Formats: sequence, C-alpha cells, structure tokens
Amino acid sequence: MRGKMNRKRKITLKDVAHQAGVSTQTVSRVVNNSPDVLPETRARVQKAINKLGYAPNVIARSLSRGRSNTLGIVGFGLKYFGSTSVLIGIEQATNKYGYSLILSLLDKFEPSRIDDILNNLLSRQVDGIIWAVPGQGQLFEWVSAKVQNLTIPIVFLNEQTDENQIVLSVDNRHGGQLATKHLLERGYQKIGLITGPNNWWEARERAAGWGSVMQEAGFDPNQLADLKVEGDWSAASGDIGLYRLYEKSPDIDAVFVSNDQMALGALQAARRLGLSVPQDLGIVGFDDIPEAAYFYPSLTTIRQNSSELGILAVKTIHEVIKARHDNVPFAPIETQIKPTLIVRKSSKKNSE
Repeated sequence: MRGKMNRKRKITLKDVAHQAGVSTQTVSRVVNNSPDVLPETRARVQKAINKLGYAPNVIARSLSRGRSNTLGIVGFGLKYFGSTSVLIGIEQATNKYGYSLILSLLDKFEPSRIDDILNNLLSRQVDGIIWAVPGQGQLFEWVSAKVQNLTIPIVFLNEQTDENQIVLSVDNRHGGQLATKHLLERGYQKIGLITGPNNWWEARERAAGWGSVMQEAGFDPNQLADLKVEGDWSAASGDIGLYRLYEKSPDIDAVFVSNDQMALGALQAARRLGLSVPQDLGIVGFDDIPEAAYFYPSLTTIRQNSSELGILAVKTIHEVIKARHDNVPFAPIETQIKPTLIVRKSSKKNSE
C-alpha cells in the first residue's frame, strides 16, 4: 500500500552531491553563493539542483547565520497615496535584496498597539524594522525613545530629523517652495494655502516652504495667517477649504494645496464659485497621484517620489544589517529625496 501511494521524497543536499559527484560541503558552498568554487564545479552542481528540483530551506539556512532575511514594516493604512506608494517601493526592493516582509498597519497613536507590533516583530526574529508611519504629534519622539535599546536597526521614513536615528524623507519643505515659486513665476500674486493637518510633520514642512517663499515675496508673517486654512487630506476638506480661504482673503488669485485629493475638492469649489482655473485662480497640488493628469483642468503638482523612498529604505536597512553583521559601525544618517514640479494646465495663466 505504501508503495502505491507514490509519495515524493524530499530532495536533500546529499542527493545533489551524489548527482553532481561532489561533496555535500561543495554543494553547500554553491547554495550559499560562496566564491571559493570553481566555475565548472558550480555549473555541475547547479545542473544537478535544477534536475532534481532541490529547494534549500531558506529559513533554516538564514537562522543558522544569525539572520532571518525578514524585515518588519510598520505602515500607516492604505488610504493615503504617499504611504501606499512607499509600501510599493519597499515590496519591490525586498525582492532585489532577498528579504521577506512582515507588514503591520498602525492607524493611530496607541502606545499599547505599538508595543504589540514591536513585540510581534521581535518575536518573529526580523533583521530590521522600517517605520513607515507619518509623523504625527509626539508619535516620533515616543517611538524613537522606545526603540533606543533595540538590538536590530530601525529606519524611519518621513519624520523630523533625529541625530540618534536613521531618517529618510521627501524634502517636503522644498516641495512647498517649488509650488509657491512656480505660481509667482506664472504671474500670480497672492497665493493662499490649504494645508494638511497641523499635527502632521509633512503638512507643517510643506506649509513652511510656502511661508518662506511668500515672505521673500514681501508678505508679512502676520498676513500669512489670513492666507492659510487647514484641511484633513480629503477632497471634501479641499472643497470647504477654498470657500474658507475666500471668506478670509477674497483677493487671492492662486492656492497651493498640500495634496492632490484636497486639490480635487478645491477645483470643484472653484467651479461653484464661478472661478475659471487657471485664469481666475491658479492651483498646484502635491503628490502627483495617477488621476492628477485627468482632473479638469489637469493638475500642476509636486511629485514626491514616495516609491523611491521605499526602495531607498530597503537599500539603507540592508546596508546597516550587513554592517552590523560584519561588526562595522554605521552612524545615524539623514537623507532627503528632492521632489519635482510637474506642470499641467491648472497653473498656466494667460496660456492659449
């Protein structure tokens, strides 16, 4: 009966060695990509592996080296374009560097939930953690202090700088400056701002970029308060935000909106107010979501390259893990990716 079941026996290292006519140690060196194997021997072993269908136990092999080849990722939901794009970049890069992922999502600042996430990742023996949660309130300070004694590296994304941590971010302030300078160069004179939530670090940085350029253009800091309203990243808040801006400053002729979803709402509000975009009102967004090119009119925006940030995060944590494994010091770093201006019709004043 057992013979009739025809169960397929698992191929072992010894089977490959026998097929290739080499020792099991040689097969192990080939599997682990060691350099001290002759090319013809490596080819013979690889041929045997392919013929027999040998699949090495990656987890066991990794743990025997003191590494799991697994990264823990703490993300912030999936409803925001920037956060989702970061996760896409991370997933792409982990394939390149040979890591698996354990993803945990955090949607609000709850110390007990953060403790649970960190404890779970540590119990799963991850080699490092990428913290891809946008900075809100005191979250970064709390988490930064929390992870000081971790024995594995952690890379923070889109957070304020910290001399004790590895922090990678998009230069949001530069993005705000690009948007505002562009509108001034197009001939607009009084530029309002619909910012994201003030407790978000990214929103504050984009607003700071707008404010610095407006002051350079001759606006008093006290004037800027009447040119700014706060939204919550949603299209609805952009719609309401434009009405509120016009109540405070009816003579504005342009607006920088801190993300594309709110810009969509602002475009809708402009139509109801009887304003022609871009002739009566110029609008610049932030993100460059795929739909931005299909808004009416098409949206000038700031492309923040979030997927590139995710790729850089994996590359950086891989280098830190390797350095620690080799007992090489790796100092805390801060790296910023510069966003780019994408010009479309919503800011082309007096254009044909």
